Amino acid sequence: MDQQKWKATLGMIRENFEVEDEGHEHEDAQGGIELDFVEFQGPMGRMRLEYVSKPVVVDKKTTYSRRIGSETAIDYVYSSDERVEKLMVYTWSDEQNDWVEIDADSLKL
Repeated sequence: MDQQKWKATLGMIRENFEVEDEGHEHEDAQGGIELDFVEFQGPMGRMRLEYVSKPVVVDKKTTYSRRIGSETAIDYVYSSDERVEKLMVYTWSDEQNDWVEIDADSLKL
């Protein structure tokens, strides 16, 4: 999903459902993760959609030593201009009192 489709989806949700919460979060970890979310009362009950955008991993560097007991470290190199976007869909579970991810295969579209 790209940014344009996400904006269209948000518009459809706003005009068809009651939006409970909406926002944007930024994390500096992993090269800078952008997260947009919306929570609303949907056809499957309370739902949450997250649009996650993060940089592409360009390279993975492993630092290690052949000595016994030494540690291994993995450093990731992130792209400065290429990003990966994905959409995560959750539904609220009263039993677990938390959001549960909906598998794409279980959706009947």
